[in-house]
Amino acid sequence: MPAIDVTDQTFQTEVIERSLSVPVVVDLWADWCGPCKTLGPILEKVIDETDGKVVLAKVDTETNPQIAAALKVQSIPAVFVANDGRLHQGFVGALPEASVRQFVASLLPTQEEEALVALVAAGDEASLRQAIEIEPGHPEAIVALAELLVGVNTPEALDEALALLERIPESSETRRVAALARLGTDAVVEGTEHVEATLDGLLPKVKDDEEARQAFVDLLEVLGPDDPRTARYRKQLTSRLF
Repeated sequence: MPAIDVTDQTFQTEVIERSLSVPVVVDLWADWCGPCKTLGPILEKVIDETDGKVVLAKVDTETNPQIAAALKVQSIPAVFVANDGRLHQGFVGALPEASVRQFVASLLPTQEEEALVALVAAGDEASLRQAIEIEPGHPEAIVALAELLVGVNTPEALDEALALLERIPESSETRRVAALARLGTDAVVEGTEHVEATLDGLLPKVKDDEEARQAFVDLLEVLGPDDPRTARYRKQLTSRLF
């Protein structure tokens, strides 16, 4: 995979968000920098040999000063690594190829990590359960398995889906799938077909009836933040509660 030229505007997407699925090496360089011209081709060669298991992002500090300033870069070449949405420093200066190879090798996934990726990508129940056996708190596997269990739509499956989601930190995805699990597939279909009538019916009960309040919130989670009705009904919920 060729190196990605990253700008101040694309850094969040191309580096931070991309690092959620693959390690990203960030090479800060400039055209006037001699050592940068030595290191750059070595990084490109070594990272290209990983066949996409590591990605190289290049930042020209002359045309993208905001990134260099945010990272408090004092000299270049400077190399950072983004992994799982977090950024940390790799090294400064032009290293020889052997050292670069050792550095990149430390970023490659282990056999267990590669197995996990393959199991989650398979996406069937058996593979997802196997992934969770290997890593009980794997967020992607848990959310995917919980959603499959919601589709089964038996009380046992819905309870298991909720129990699984409690293992991992809350996110927009965990809230959505948990809402589906609490409502049940049949209730979701019925509710979303007549969602405004359903929400209007629940609204007078939300202050004193915990089940009604939870169902109301869950329906809004299923609608999602992009549905204009979500914001409208959230305001009405707040006015009822406070």
